[in-house]
Amino acid sequence: MKSNRRDFIRKTSIAGMGLAMAPAWSHNTMGNNINNGPAASPGAIYMGGFSAPKLDTVKCAFIGVGARGSGHAHQIAAIEGTEVVAISDLYQDLAEKSAKVCTENGAGTRHKKIKLYTNGEDDWKKMLKKEKPDAVFVCTPWELHAPMAIEAMKNGAHVFVEVPLALTLEEMWEIVDTSEKTQKHCMMMENVNYGREELLYLNMCRQGVIGELLHGEAAYIHELRGQMNEVERGTGSWRTPHYAHRDGNLYPTHGLGPVAQYMNLARGEDNFKFINSFSSPGKGRNLYAAKNFPPDHKWNKLDFKGGDINTSIVKTNLGRTIMVQWDETSPRPYTRHNLIQGTKGTLTGFPTRVALEGGVEGGPDSHHEYAEGDQLQKIFEKYEHPLYVRLGELATKMGGHGGMDFIMRYRIIECLRNGEPLDQNVYEGCYWSAVGTLSEVSVAQNGAPQTFPDFTRGNWKTTEPLGIVS
Repeated sequence: MKSNRRDFIRKTSIAGMGLAMAPAWSHNTMGNNINNGPAASPGAIYMGGFSAPKLDTVKCAFIGVGARGSGHAHQIAAIEGTEVVAISDLYQDLAEKSAKVCTENGAGTRHKKIKLYTNGEDDWKKMLKKEKPDAVFVCTPWELHAPMAIEAMKNGAHVFVEVPLALTLEEMWEIVDTSEKTQKHCMMMENVNYGREELLYLNMCRQGVIGELLHGEAAYIHELRGQMNEVERGTGSWRTPHYAHRDGNLYPTHGLGPVAQYMNLARGEDNFKFINSFSSPGKGRNLYAAKNFPPDHKWNKLDFKGGDINTSIVKTNLGRTIMVQWDETSPRPYTRHNLIQGTKGTLTGFPTRVALEGGVEGGPDSHHEYAEGDQLQKIFEKYEHPLYVRLGELATKMGGHGGMDFIMRYRIIECLRNGEPLDQNVYEGCYWSAVGTLSEVSVAQNGAPQTFPDFTRGNWKTTEPLGIVS
């Protein structure tokens, strides 16, 4: 099994590098420019605002139950109306461990016949065909997200994919086409959109508290060099080659997702237009490898060409700007920035702070100072998101990045059971993930602007903004 895992990672890492480095202006097999995409297939249905038939019980299957996937499996199993039917992983011990926890969470009434698929790298395909799950959760290395999502939809399942949704524009178009043809949801699980602060700011933006929105700042600043110690098993074992061979904004969605929904991007009001991207020199991971591994270690045989920090600027159709930064190398505190600026004030994160023209009730009487800490009590009382009011206490108890993971998982199941549109549609997952692909091309072209494809084929103009779900 360990040998299979090593071969699997080696093969998928090599394949992933080829996919990741494919130019964003490449053409698909139909000969259409990949930025414009192929024409919609006959019978295809636009998936923005799509409602699937209700499911009384959601039969769930999981592909990959490592650190992230096991969290999804365990909490999904605890949510009413679910039945875990199958788990697939290359490691049998991980599959068995997750199955045991899911069974325990079923308390003797659910998840009693979980099938395990651990016999090699293609066993997940057998799982899809034999078990026919309603929902599949994909938590595998990045380069496997798109092919697994596409196959799951073709086998009749809604699919929920860890970030990013895909690595190339061609994969994103194939995901869109497959979702529209099969009428199956494909949602990238951007958990940060369900954070308390992010939900609060969404509610405040919807109520016009900071006026007309002008600018956002999003980031994933998270020092993760320690993952390089996961050489044979774990996230670092497959992420590390990405940092060596790719130069761009490799993990944009945690910061960008919430800001995009504040601005209603791809939802009626505005949309992504183009991006310019710049990277710093790449120094930190070479230094870390030299310090922490023997000279002949495989990490010391890599030349980490990816910049330590990438800064990208997105321009929207309305002329708004979004700064998106990424840095998983530098020694600095964690932040996602989470800044949204309007004509009447600014909301920002890390720490949570609010500045409004004329001052903040219970805080400073001027926009020249932020209200923060205890000064925000009135803001939370007035603008706390109804979804957090309903689920926040339970979410905090259940855990998962402060409870945001549980709220996301709960909403997925709730929407499937009620036949409601998902909070994040397939097109948003593609737009947010496309920042990674387009940024690499822009960096390679000295910051030249790269145009976003319109994954909706113009339908974003009539797509309803995400409502304030109660």
